[in-house]
Amino acid sequence: MGQKGHRRPRLKLLAAACALVLGGGGVAVVAGNANAGQDSGRTGEVTATIDCPDVGDRLTDVPDQARAEVDQNLAQLDGQVADAYRQLAAGQVSKKKVQKDALLGRLKDQRATTIRRVSDVIGRSAGRPQGLDALSGCTMKEAPAEADPGVGAAADAAVAAAADPARDPDAARSIGQKRGPAQSDFVNIAKVRPNVNAPAAGRGASTGSFSSQCGRNENGHFNPDNVIVAPGVSNGAHHMHDYVGNKTTDAFSSNNSLAASGTTCGNGDQSAYYWPVLRLRDGKAEKDAKAPGGGQDANVGTILRPKQVTIDFKGSPVGQVKAMPRFLRIITGDAKAFTNGTANANASWSCTGFEDRQLKDKYPICPKGSDVVRTFTFQSCWDGRNTDSANHRTHVAFADKAGRCPKGFAAIPQLVQRITYGVAPGARFAVDSFPEQLHKPVTDHGDFINVMSNGLMAQAVNCINGGRTCR
Repeated sequence: MGQKGHRRPRLKLLAAACALVLGGGGVAVVAGNANAGQDSGRTGEVTATIDCPDVGDRLTDVPDQARAEVDQNLAQLDGQVADAYRQLAAGQVSKKKVQKDALLGRLKDQRATTIRRVSDVIGRSAGRPQGLDALSGCTMKEAPAEADPGVGAAADAAVAAAADPARDPDAARSIGQKRGPAQSDFVNIAKVRPNVNAPAAGRGASTGSFSSQCGRNENGHFNPDNVIVAPGVSNGAHHMHDYVGNKTTDAFSSNNSLAASGTTCGNGDQSAYYWPVLRLRDGKAEKDAKAPGGGQDANVGTILRPKQVTIDFKGSPVGQVKAMPRFLRIITGDAKAFTNGTANANASWSCTGFEDRQLKDKYPICPKGSDVVRTFTFQSCWDGRNTDSANHRTHVAFADKAGRCPKGFAAIPQLVQRITYGVAPGARFAVDSFPEQLHKPVTDHGDFINVMSNGLMAQAVNCINGGRTCR
């Protein structure tokens, strides 16, 4: 797969019914359980999730000519999981094991048929992938329910009041389901030990930096799309994204449209920088309370505008960096880490004044006067050929603990995004997520498309390699 200068065909799919873009993960509904843990905010309640293997994440080599049809089938997998969720949410499946097993059996049969189609599509252009058939089965997984019953109930009531069940019964059902985060998802940052160890700069290190000042999304650029993972799919992310930089980024953006767009960055950087919004679980109905990515996808509460967003590109502790190609796409972290596991998770939560303590799977409780901090440290090694890959991961990599890139990869400027929020001590907040991911902190992630001009990228590389600080 070579560097792509054009967009693959748009997938004009109605993705609001799809739970996940890459054919994995699950969906959530609250169920009673007398053995629920102490961390559940509602005594005796846990959240049941349908947990399916992430088919898209396993597809590391899809021919360009097969991508569009593969994406269509992955979206069908998502729709099948969403249908199973609707049956649970609507009370069409009882708590009896036999009915749950029947639901999972039907889902497995549907997924098996669609996965075979994925294999057939790839097999027409390349070797037929092996082992995908084993990914059709799903299980049910439990987790503690809402952290604070008062907050959860108030949020549901506020959003339900804004919605019109007569016009949108599916949204009303979604609103009625309780979801995370749980009390166990929070920790007092003062009780966390320092855990940050950065590699020391060696001889020949690139010690400079280059910064883009792109604002805090003052222009209100929000949407629940993800053009990297789900090009051409409206609401492909099923959670709301904050954007800075490129002013037109959405599901239908192409390289050409991104290159023609204006930017919020003061230095002319047209790159697209985006991440899930953070919300207060305050019981208030946001403007998106009835919208896809918002209330329809179980993302409720007041969207917090960042107090500060910094976008820095840094060097390598072991040598010089080379220029990123224009339109390079990088995702850091895993939006489905709660069901997928933490292999690709890269969340970093902290508080100002405590940033030597980074949390991967907990939200921080910050003391008075300290702000919540999210830090996205992106992959800094590139394979030298591809601007993207089938699973959006294998064309880039992280350096090892000493700062060295894997064999066959070259060091590029490392993007570090730091976002701060003013949150009152003890206030409940949560990152937007796919509904089935229950707003777990481990699912935090960031997305980046490099749209810097070649000249601006060369300037950034020269500053970084020359040990200078530039904007």
